[in-house]
Amino acid sequence: MQNITCVSEFHLMGFSEDPELQPFLFVLFLSMYLITVIGNLLIILVIISDSHLHTPMYFFLCNLSLADVGFTSTTVPKMIVDIHTHSTVISYMGCLTQMSLFLICGCMDDLILTVMAYDRFVAICHPLHYQAIMNPSRCSFLVLVSFVASLLDSLLNNLMVLKVTCFKQVEISNFFCDPSQLLSLACSDSFTNDIVRYLVGIIYGFFPISGILLSYYKIISSILRVPSPGGRYRAFSTCGSHLSAVCLFYGTAIGVYLSSTVAVSPGKGALASVVYTVVTPMLNPFIYSLRNRDMKRAMWRFLRKTGSSQSLGHASGLLVGAAAK
Repeated sequence: MQNITCVSEFHLMGFSEDPELQPFLFVLFLSMYLITVIGNLLIILVIISDSHLHTPMYFFLCNLSLADVGFTSTTVPKMIVDIHTHSTVISYMGCLTQMSLFLICGCMDDLILTVMAYDRFVAICHPLHYQAIMNPSRCSFLVLVSFVASLLDSLLNNLMVLKVTCFKQVEISNFFCDPSQLLSLACSDSFTNDIVRYLVGIIYGFFPISGILLSYYKIISSILRVPSPGGRYRAFSTCGSHLSAVCLFYGTAIGVYLSSTVAVSPGKGALASVVYTVVTPMLNPFIYSLRNRDMKRAMWRFLRKTGSSQSLGHASGLLVGAAAK
């Protein structure tokens, strides 16, 4: 016999086994969250303010940074509050809301990276037709399709969870409402849900990865036909940052799911989840700012402009004060 519970709340047990480390974890995750938000918002502001970056590549990067902010904001603030208050409780509706936003933003990350791979394919393999193919309307359409597909993924997972009326237990061995763990707690037969989950995983996992691999196969084939080593380096350097972000995102996500199958404690599974929910969004701004000369120049221009505006405002304030005296 097993206990069957109709729940109104869940308990997130991700880091509850190490109470002596909670002050350290609070400072660590708060710092990482602030770095993630500030870094990604800075990239968005730099791209919007600099006309040199109003190109399809940076338009997609702006959307990727926005998705990263949403991705980490759905889980980390709740975790920080839980660590600070020594609480593990999340309401049923709060759990569904967190799961929905987490899936939307995570799927957006996945699909935007795929769209960026297609953008690099067009830029390198069809440079003469790049402006015609990647026009503003098509770029907006690709982002819209990515958002609608992410919304559909979230809706499918929500419907599967809403069909579950009773759960074996209320403890989730993670620091956020992971849909796979929620469905594993269902007391009813999960065969249908497993089939739907596998189909969704194939659609939203296999096809984007296949699109990225196909794009880079075409890109590398095209680069190898360039006669000069300098030309090959310049061509490949335009997609170096994106390739690093793809390896980081998919490498950590695959590693998390492989490690979760052998994790012997909730803490280790939660620690593995931190890698792609917190670390990856935090590192993306560094990847695109340190490995991209255009971004570095635009960032310096933005910071100089901001500093000059502040100095001008301070000087104007002093002049107004002197005139008043």
